[in-house]
Amino acid sequence: MVPERETTTRERAASGATASSRARTRLDQPRPPRRRLLPEWDPESFGRLSERVARFLGTGRFIVWMTVVIIIWVVWNVSAPSGLRFDEYPFIFLTLMLSLQASYAAPLILLAQNRQDDRDRVNLEQDRKQNERSIADTEYLTREIAALRIGLGEVATRDWIRSELQDVLKELEERQDGHRPEGGVFPADRSAGRDVHDR
Repeated sequence: MVPERETTTRERAASGATASSRARTRLDQPRPPRRRLLPEWDPESFGRLSERVARFLGTGRFIVWMTVVIIIWVVWNVSAPSGLRFDEYPFIFLTLMLSLQASYAAPLILLAQNRQDDRDRVNLEQDRKQNERSIADTEYLTREIAALRIGLGEVATRDWIRSELQDVLKELEERQDGHRPEGGVFPADRSAGRDVHDR
């Protein structure tokens, strides 16, 4: 009974210690999102937007529309009545708008170029790995073809077997007729190492 009392007092002390301290964070659950002062954005969607803007800025349509807007701006501020003009002759507001457009266009174009460089780098790395695999496969196939050629050099071909069979057939026909070939030695005797005098 004494050990049971000790364990219960230890459990109470431990539970009291955790209750008095701050609550434990659970490791099996994600943390709740913290509030931030700065706005958050998805870099991938922002990069896609910058690529679309840069692609549009690099087209002839943008140049035509910008030229039309500037011509209308200048003509309106030169020929309209003085009460309707919003930008007088030095066209300071037009200069400010063009500077603002250029100051936003340059970073967007650079961001789009950086993303394109990253894609090109990944594509070059994949091409390099593919070339290495192709070279390894080519070398393997070359070794296999060389081994097959060496193996085929030792294999009896159909023409060689046919010529050997014809030689044997001629030898058998000559033996049957009782004629000895030139020199009086049969090819079979030569191959067996026998001489005419041994007979």
